[in-house]
Amino acid sequence: MWQPCWRLTLNLAHANTGGIRNVLRRLQHRPSQHLKILNAQWSESHLHNRNIHTMGSINCKEYKTTGSTPKKRKSPGGAVGSYQSKCSTQSPSTTMSSQPSTADAVEYTDPVAVECNVADLKENEMRQVDFDEDTRVLLVKQNGSLKAVGAKCSHYGAPLSTGALGMGRVRCPWHGACFNLDTGDIEDFPGLDSIPCYRVEVGNEGQVLLRAKRSDLTQNKRLKNMVNRKPEDKRVFIVVGGGPSGAVAAETIRQEGFTGRLILVCREEYLPYDRVKISKAMNLEIEQLRFRDEDFYKEHDIELWQGVAADQLDTAQKELHCSNGYVVKYDKIYLATGCSAFRPPIPGVNLTNVRTVRELADTKAIRDLITPELRVVCLGSSFIALEAAATLVSKVASVTVVGRENVPLKAVFGAEIGQRVLQLFEDNKVEMRMESGITEIVGDEEGKVTEVVLVDETRLPCDLLILGTGSKLNTQFLAKSGVKVNRNGSVDVTDFLESNVPDVYVGGDIANAHIHGLAHDRVNIGHYQLAQYHGRVAAINMCGGVKKLKAVPFFFTLIFGKGIRYCGHGSYKEVIIDGSLEDFKFVAYFVNEADTVTAVASCGRDPIVAQFAELTSQGKCLGRGQIADPATRQDWTKKITEPVAQYC
Repeated sequence: MWQPCWRLTLNLAHANTGGIRNVLRRLQHRPSQHLKILNAQWSESHLHNRNIHTMGSINCKEYKTTGSTPKKRKSPGGAVGSYQSKCSTQSPSTTMSSQPSTADAVEYTDPVAVECNVADLKENEMRQVDFDEDTRVLLVKQNGSLKAVGAKCSHYGAPLSTGALGMGRVRCPWHGACFNLDTGDIEDFPGLDSIPCYRVEVGNEGQVLLRAKRSDLTQNKRLKNMVNRKPEDKRVFIVVGGGPSGAVAAETIRQEGFTGRLILVCREEYLPYDRVKISKAMNLEIEQLRFRDEDFYKEHDIELWQGVAADQLDTAQKELHCSNGYVVKYDKIYLATGCSAFRPPIPGVNLTNVRTVRELADTKAIRDLITPELRVVCLGSSFIALEAAATLVSKVASVTVVGRENVPLKAVFGAEIGQRVLQLFEDNKVEMRMESGITEIVGDEEGKVTEVVLVDETRLPCDLLILGTGSKLNTQFLAKSGVKVNRNGSVDVTDFLESNVPDVYVGGDIANAHIHGLAHDRVNIGHYQLAQYHGRVAAINMCGGVKKLKAVPFFFTLIFGKGIRYCGHGSYKEVIIDGSLEDFKFVAYFVNEADTVTAVASCGRDPIVAQFAELTSQGKCLGRGQIADPATRQDWTKKITEPVAQYC
């Protein structure tokens, strides 16, 4: 039995002074009949979990799917019933009729025998099976019950059978997205969609049989039910920010049953899109990047205001003043305005061909400049600068990275991994000028950059300078709003993502919020996955739900084909490396002064970072003693399916 991390327990206890009061206040303001409905839903869910044959979310909707009847194997015969393992402590489940109802027969396929027998599966085993020639299913046996969901992550299609199995959910091995095993619903990000869920039946001889929703058979994604606007509902919710956090918030608000007017304010001219890809592949168009097409937002009555920024927030009058001249009254508002690229005060920084990489317009401008003769300099050894350098080096004459530290990414990964990354870039013909900086950017009479001057007065020819020098938070419009803004531009939020002003919710890059782990204080983290998670939590609470923030930071990068994952947060005094840095097959454990692991990074060793994310999400801690011996260093990964001790 694992013990909860005492620091995490302490952190949650004082995470926000009104945390418990917030929950009580929210519950007290719910109508009594609503509370009864909640209780009824819990009871139904509880019973639902006791009957394996009733698997499948009643809150599922299929978006742009057609469906077809699969080629099924012949059933082994005999009566068909729901499965209940002998080791389960639950009461026996109800026997299922072999004759489905008419409605069931229309919605679901006939039972299909898959190549698996109940006796073949061990407790907490995951196995991918073929439903038909085009459909893969993930089978999981846990607590004596069989679960069946889609086999691929809805984000980038990673095989979930190689992911991290937790208690009642599975986490993607690549980027940490998390899915509920009972419903297929997405619970942590990145990604937008849930995955299909299947009904499980077992023949008398133990043959596993699956029934699929016909509409789920054409893709590995599933959209949860979304309501539409009702004219009689006069409420107005506004989401400010067209990034990953705002996009998730807008969808979740409709999924949570809000039928009022919903406005999504996007500063860019484009539909919300996957910003992570733009520094890794600069040749993508908006059609390849956007989360949803325009028809999606129209279908679900989400008003899109594109090319519109927030100019001022008046919380006293509950009004948002926008750059298009409109002033809109709101009932509740979610602010996820993100950040903008920071331009350091270097002489010549505003010359033509000095570019940042933050938005799609930036990469389009860079793409227009690319020629085989182009000489590129990237200032900064951040992820943005390094990803841009790696993308461009094969397309131009030369790429030089100028960094302040002696190795890139030192603050995040430490000196050893940083040195290996440095070698990787040099091996790929990128010139690395470390422990340096740029003091001047020189241009010609046309205002175009021609060279840069380094701190040692070296002059480098330069036709394109890319700035990877950090960012600044977009919260200037909150001046005099009543929303408290910190010196760095971030906004403190409760564990329900509400600011100090009622009905004003804040998330994404601009939120200063608590995270799951060892951090006692709020932290401001600009992670893509975290931003999407904030959007979901804020939307649920805006719609009257009670969803507490339990964020686990997770990020990833891809450089010269090497995918590095990282989960966690906090200072460290030592990095313990397991595996080979030379071969880029390693796990790095970041250990603090208290001999506790604050973060884990890996390359070529999936799903260990996803497993650490799952461990952290359960409130468990990993200590030096558990990773000291190389022979038993990975034994902790088996503990994520063990319950944590509960204290009164």
